[in-house]
Amino acid sequence: MSSTVRPRQLPLRFGHESRRSRDDLVVTEANRAAVAVVDEWPAWPSPVVVLAGPAGSGKSHLLSVWSEAAGATRLAPDRLDQARGLSGPVAVDDIDAAPLDQQGLFHLVNEVRAAGTGLLLTARRFPAAWGATLPDLASRLRAATTVEIGEPDDELLAGVIAKLFADRQVDVEPHVIGFLVRRIERSLATAIAVVDRLDRAALEHKTRISRALAASVVTAMDAGQGALDLE
Repeated sequence: MSSTVRPRQLPLRFGHESRRSRDDLVVTEANRAAVAVVDEWPAWPSPVVVLAGPAGSGKSHLLSVWSEAAGATRLAPDRLDQARGLSGPVAVDDIDAAPLDQQGLFHLVNEVRAAGTGLLLTARRFPAAWGATLPDLASRLRAATTVEIGEPDDELLAGVIAKLFADRQVDVEPHVIGFLVRRIERSLATAIAVVDRLDRAALEHKTRISRALAASVVTAMDAGQGALDLE
């Protein structure tokens, strides 16, 4: 006995990249202090600023905003030696994601201080937990301005999800966004991923983004599934 398989519309991928400008920042209590210190540049309280917070809290977005505003050179944590001779601001994302290059960071901090410019570091942990054993480096890190970013709160997640849908010109009712906020991991990266999956699923199945579709997509993501079957 044959069955009829309903054809699906395969959505074209236009490469919706997450925007990282200052205007795209959603500011709540979770990140307000970090946004404030980024906005205060170049009137920083110290030459070195550390933004510390969990994965998915928006540290990289803030680093991108500051790098653009300051005209900073961005370095990878394992390429700090490339800072030799730089005279302008420097940004390093996820400085504690790999074994700390203590000599490299020490010289980078000294060069920034000597040039009278700024260094922005992001990390998951506070500097005291980076394992710096060089006394001079530990002293420099204690003198840095460290600002904590909390994990995304409900207001931040809802604002980011709403903005991501608006960027795609997709109308989604507030109760659907509220459902997503309650169900997804508290991470901005997860918010970006779920909006992308929902947008593609709605295009593929020619349906609006409802709470039922959101529940199906989140469940599929939790289970590590690829294509969504709404049959």
